[in-house]
Amino acid sequence: MRNTFLPVPAAAILVLAGCAGLPSHVQRTPSTAFQHPETTPLGRIVLNDEAGKNLSGIRLLSSGQEAFASLIALADHAERTLDIQYYIIHEDDSTRTLLHHVRLAADRGVRVRVLVDDLNTAGEDRRFMHLGAHANIEVRVFNPFTAGRFATWTRIVASASDIRRINHRMHNKLFVADDALAITGGRNIGDQYFTVDPHSNFVDLDVVAAGPIVSALSASFDQFWNSKYAIPIASVASSVDTEAASALPVEVEFSASDKRLQLELDARKVDLIWVPATVLADKPAKIASETSPEEEVTIANDITALMDTAKLELSIISPYFVPGKQGVALIAKLVERGVHVRILTNSLASTDSPLVDIGYARYRVPLLKLGVDLREMRPKLGQKHARFHPFRSSNASLHAKALVIDQKIVFIGSLNMDERSAKINSELGLVISSAEIAREVTSLLDDISTDGSCKLQLDEHDRVEWVSGDAGTQKIWHTDPETSRTERVWLKMLSPFAPDELL
Repeated sequence: MRNTFLPVPAAAILVLAGCAGLPSHVQRTPSTAFQHPETTPLGRIVLNDEAGKNLSGIRLLSSGQEAFASLIALADHAERTLDIQYYIIHEDDSTRTLLHHVRLAADRGVRVRVLVDDLNTAGEDRRFMHLGAHANIEVRVFNPFTAGRFATWTRIVASASDIRRINHRMHNKLFVADDALAITGGRNIGDQYFTVDPHSNFVDLDVVAAGPIVSALSASFDQFWNSKYAIPIASVASSVDTEAASALPVEVEFSASDKRLQLELDARKVDLIWVPATVLADKPAKIASETSPEEEVTIANDITALMDTAKLELSIISPYFVPGKQGVALIAKLVERGVHVRILTNSLASTDSPLVDIGYARYRVPLLKLGVDLREMRPKLGQKHARFHPFRSSNASLHAKALVIDQKIVFIGSLNMDERSAKINSELGLVISSAEIAREVTSLLDDISTDGSCKLQLDEHDRVEWVSGDAGTQKIWHTDPETSRTERVWLKMLSPFAPDELL
């Protein structure tokens, strides 16, 4: 899910509207992550399995329903704290179920801190106030809209003179239990991310993490939680009835493979791969526009340096891919020294943010001229994708963000390969040194490439063609497959008003 603001002319008109800055004199008590995970059952499980002092435990979560069940497992086994940080927490069945388990943890005395970006909370103050009414749960919204809160458009109008601030969003995704086990990656909270939506679902990646890397993730959470931009929900929300009954959670039947983490925690032994891993985390100052990305090290700087280390192969998985001139120049440099570059992104038909396709389309021809293996995921996956959980009749959209470098270094996180992630939103991710994890991510890329994507190529006139199918049964498109002429014309008309940095 993407925060793409209005094209420039419309935004300029809105500047004539009212203004609303951050609330002043906000009462909030600083707090920090739990410091002694080894004293909790989760911490002792991790200590028993730890394979080395400087190694972290990692497991890939490619199935949406396994990710869902794993979050529930952490909530059910937490004893001291739950720290929850997300760009989006939807109002739907899976969210109600997960938050029900979070409330049960709070009932047991677990301290719960929930930090959600405020962009996608329009009209939802009541449910977050209700959640935060629990004595052991505190809810804060990050970089909030302080007026017109009942709808997105009214929020933007009310904050029009503050566009620079509200354009910066917290895109992090993190769920930490007892500072002992964490889940982080690309997924937000909601049906589409857990592959239970009947219409459209996301192909995504998270990881379960244990060991020293969890303390680094908790430290990042604390920076955002204690930032002046993390505002208690009661300080911005209108007065609402927090005692009103919320919708009942939905009972979910998980398979044994989906419940793997739950079963392992019950058995007091978690099967993880213990490898060197580090956290890459933007600071809240990036969101606040207090510094520019050029003035300090950000995730984007780290990722550029990481990509530049490739000697043989670089694989990029990004749902929103707008490399810009600098990104194309980096890829050209890699190709020149013999690196094979593979890129998987969304097609116009599969993306949940068609406006981003405007920026991406500008770079297809230059990338193909460099010899990049460029593929776009189609909205219908083939039959080989049970690993993601059956999408049945629903459409699929790519939402995973990952890099694989020379089949030994992997990045998994929230960062898209575009200017918004690089310069505007805050991001979080892990760099993992593991050939085994690299093989798993590459296998995912291979599966989609062979059974759920189009390969792009240039014809004799350097026009883009889309090719799918095996040799002898190939189908070739000369315009974006599975899209209408009206959609293509509309995006072409918007293109002059949509610079890369706004997408």
